[in-house]
Amino acid sequence: MYQIVIYLYLFGVAVASLFNKKVKKMWAGERQAIRLLKAKVDPDARYVWFHAASLGEFEQGRPLIERIRNEHPEYKILLTFFSPSGYEVRKNYDGADIICYLPLDTIRNARRFLRAVRPVMAFFIKYEFWYNYLHILQHRGVPAYSVSSIFRPDQIFFQWYGRSYGRVLKCFTRFFVQNEESKLLLSGLGITAVEVVGDTRFDRVLQIKEASKRLPLVEKFTAGAQKVFVAGSSWLPDEEIFLKYFSTHKDWKVIVAPHVVSEEHIAEILDLLKGRRVIRYSEATETNVSAADVLLIDCFGLLSSIYHYGTVSYVGGGFGVGIHNVLEAAVWDIPVIIGPNNKHFQEAQGLMTAQGGFEIDDYQAFSTLMMRFETDASFLQSAGRNAGEFVKSRVGSTERILGDIAL
Repeated sequence: MYQIVIYLYLFGVAVASLFNKKVKKMWAGERQAIRLLKAKVDPDARYVWFHAASLGEFEQGRPLIERIRNEHPEYKILLTFFSPSGYEVRKNYDGADIICYLPLDTIRNARRFLRAVRPVMAFFIKYEFWYNYLHILQHRGVPAYSVSSIFRPDQIFFQWYGRSYGRVLKCFTRFFVQNEESKLLLSGLGITAVEVVGDTRFDRVLQIKEASKRLPLVEKFTAGAQKVFVAGSSWLPDEEIFLKYFSTHKDWKVIVAPHVVSEEHIAEILDLLKGRRVIRYSEATETNVSAADVLLIDCFGLLSSIYHYGTVSYVGGGFGVGIHNVLEAAVWDIPVIIGPNNKHFQEAQGLMTAQGGFEIDDYQAFSTLMMRFETDASFLQSAGRNAGEFVKSRVGSTERILGDIAL
């Protein structure tokens, strides 16, 4: 059944590539991957293979990649992606020797790929469970590790109809999972090579904080401001809520870094900000930025450093696709507001339990929370402190993983 589904998916991707630019990039990248490997693989080298579906999973694996690269130069690093949103952003990442797409998981593709690379070990980040690749790795005696994985009872592995596919989990040498529930679920399948180590993203956001850069234009925009609201990775349903609030609370400086930076979306945001002095980051200068009320970030790569300038943060996606990275904001000791679609995001649940994160489901809830932040300084300070401590208390997953694998 899995093989049938894969070939149906393959056909669907081929058709979709005719109409969708993103799918077209993925389709072309997958077909070129074997050719690229044959040209670039050093036959005398020993490769450690990391696979991440997209950019978020890459960031989870990055601390491991960089520790292995720095401490074990006897290995070379192969990094693969499934999604263009990961590959296109990190195709020039200097922490890996070879970066390419992972061809879709047909038996033929898996054999050709692994014959070209012959990795000595493999790391699959979070939700990556490719049946053919993993079975061939197991057959060849190549250790395969699942990193920062997390399991829930409603996943296919734990349903009666998913038992056949669930055998893929027994191909892993060891699981490094985020929580005890995941370990318990795996034990129910007879899988005991499991360690609860937490999430490597906590290590990564601490690295990002330590490597953050000064942003002179943002500093100029926020200079002298007592209250700065930073919204990161926001979507229109998020923006319709928080920008409505700031249309009447004009004593706040507001920074908006939308998830989608397109002229169409920028126009939607500007329409919500009529009557406010707005400056786009691409048009800002040290002369004009300080007079603005709202700084609109119309480029990528700055958000993790921008949170540093916030008093309160908002992380988008909670009214649709699911929330984005709350840890990048929390690490700066500021409270984090999120929308209701957060139940499957353990870090968000933990942040709220620690009273450093706050869920809102409509404008009234947002307004009530913001008024409390404005009028209760001790509440604001403790919420920010709780957010920062939540992140700091959970670092160290990378160290635990490295201590448990044979390099």
